[in-house]
Amino acid sequence: MMSKIVIALGGNALGNNPEEQKELVKLPAKKIADLVKEGHQVLVGHGNGPQVGMIFNAFADAKKVNEKTPLVPFAEAGGMSQGYIGYHMLTAITNELRKKKIEKDVLYFLTQTIVDAKDKAFKNPTKPVGPFYKTLEEAELANPNSTIKEDAGRGFRKVVPSPLPLDFIGMKTIRKTFDADNVVIVGGGGGIPTIDEKGQYKGVDGVIDKDFALSKLATKVEANLFVILTAVEHVCVNFGKPNQKALKEVTVSELEQYIKEEQFAPGSMLPKVKAAIAFVNENPKNVAVIADLNKVSQAIEGKSGTRIIKG
Repeated sequence: MMSKIVIALGGNALGNNPEEQKELVKLPAKKIADLVKEGHQVLVGHGNGPQVGMIFNAFADAKKVNEKTPLVPFAEAGGMSQGYIGYHMLTAITNELRKKKIEKDVLYFLTQTIVDAKDKAFKNPTKPVGPFYKTLEEAELANPNSTIKEDAGRGFRKVVPSPLPLDFIGMKTIRKTFDADNVVIVGGGGGIPTIDEKGQYKGVDGVIDKDFALSKLATKVEANLFVILTAVEHVCVNFGKPNQKALKEVTVSELEQYIKEEQFAPGSMLPKVKAAIAFVNENPKNVAVIADLNKVSQAIEGKSGTRIIKG
């Protein structure tokens, strides 16, 4: 049965430099082309953690060598990372479709994600970005008008907020492009956080969780399946313990109970589970799947991964 599928792909799956990424992107591209061949409509988004860090750090390092080199605002670094990853993904998916003699356009949207300027995250920035500095003074000098925090005894770093995604600039066109049966790449790195300031859009420093952003996009395009790809086959409870248990099908209410029990790590599985819950809660017919990239087709058929359903 044909599904409207939104896929969230982790930035770590794409490597740490351009050479690695060009090679590593071929696997998800092949998997996406397989889904298209099976008759599914596919929209895919990606993380950008390693990539935006590489770009932001490169400018910071260049400034240490030459004071005249400008620092690049984090929002701009996010835009650069979207273009860089998007170029590789678009090329790889297009080439896989051509191998299969599938005539479909692959289209990439640089994503600006609308957030609330009053989001409480702006009062408590928590996401460390950029290089480490030995002293607070050095970090503040290199990052004017920024919040600086010590990072686990390794030095001082700039921290940025992680606001919740509300909507996306150009959403009507994104939806039309998806409905026209094109392969759509959107939501890279969660998008650039964008606020409405006196009737004008303005990009701001921040990191939007890409799984939350793609969960919201999945709802906006009325997908019926939201797939979060990871490096593990299932969501597990009692992870790493003798009584570890893989979840194959689980209801929202069961997951909410597991969250209360603190079964999922805040920096890894917890946001994925919460993003899946948010999508399923929007429509009782919606299904979310958290699965291994290598087994995405099996996961969509219900033969692998963790399926999250209403209940």
